[in-house]
Amino acid sequence: MILSPPSTVWGLLSAGHRYGEWVTGTQQVVSTDPHWPDVGARLQVRVGVGPLVLDDTCVVRICEPQRRLELEAKAGPFGAARIAMKLIPWAESTLFVLDWHPLRGPGTRMHGFPVDYVVSIRNGMMLTKLARIAVSEQRAGTGNGTGTGTHADDGAAPGGTRSR
Repeated sequence: MILSPPSTVWGLLSAGHRYGEWVTGTQQVVSTDPHWPDVGARLQVRVGVGPLVLDDTCVVRICEPQRRLELEAKAGPFGAARIAMKLIPWAESTLFVLDWHPLRGPGTRMHGFPVDYVVSIRNGMMLTKLARIAVSEQRAGTGNGTGTGTHADDGAAPGGTRSR
C-alpha cells in the first residue's frame, strides 16, 4: 500500500524522466519519448551496477491512466520482460501491484528461484522508493509527480505493497 492517492503515484509513473529516482539499478534515463506513457512510447535507460552497464529500452504496451501501465523492457542479449503495474484506489491510498515476467531470451529459462527471489528484492526496494517519493510529494502539496523531495517515512503501509 502506498499512502498517497493513485493520482500522485500515476504522476510519477507518467514522468518517464524520473524513473531513475525510483527504479533500482537505473544509472541514467537516456531519453524519454515526449508522448510517454502513451502506447508505443519509449523510455531508454542505462542500467547496471558499477562498471557493468547495459542500455535498456522500455516500450509502453498498455496504458490506462491512473489505473494500469504495462511495459516491455528490452535488455539486449538478456531478452525482454513484461512489467505490469496496477494502481488500485484504497481510501486515500493506493494498492500498487507489480508483476514481472520474462518474455524472450535467457531470462525465460532462468525464471524461478533464485532469479525470482533476486527480482523480488529489487522490486521491494523499488516500490519503497516510489512510495517514499509519492508520500513526500503528497505532503509537499505537489502530488502530481513533478516534485523531487524525499522523506524519512517510506510511505508504504506494512505488508501492503505486493510484487511478483
